Amino acid sequence: MAGSNAAKDTKKSKPMPKKQLQHFQKRLLEERKRVLKELGHHGEAFGPNGDADGDTSAYSFHMADQGTDAMEREKAFLFASQEGRFLFHIDQALRRLYKSPETFGKCHQCWEDIAFERLDALPHARYCFACKQREEDAKKG
Repeated sequence: MAGSNAAKDTKKSKPMPKKQLQHFQKRLLEERKRVLKELGHHGEAFGPNGDADGDTSAYSFHMADQGTDAMEREKAFLFASQEGRFLFHIDQALRRLYKSPETFGKCHQCWEDIAFERLDALPHARYCFACKQREEDAKKG
């Protein structure tokens, strides 16, 4: 029952100072705003008038143009889906921050503090560097 011991240990360790929590809240909200703006730009590529060249048709008449248009739509969809996943992770981090601020910044695996530098770079991080590295190594092997 290591999980229950880890949960008990988080209550003993010191929560993140309020000033740092505010810093990460601001960072997460800024990232969220940026991603939503990006998704808005990608959304334009999927609309019926998605071409940037002013063409009102969503489809080209020349075969080479059709291939290029299809590739551009696929790229836009890929970027939008990546941004969508990123937005999901940001929203999850904001939920954690609001719901249980005393555990925000704690690794979900070992319950140690996640380094400030890591959280500052990835404010939605759920794992400390060591646990994330172990997860990545397990995927490779």
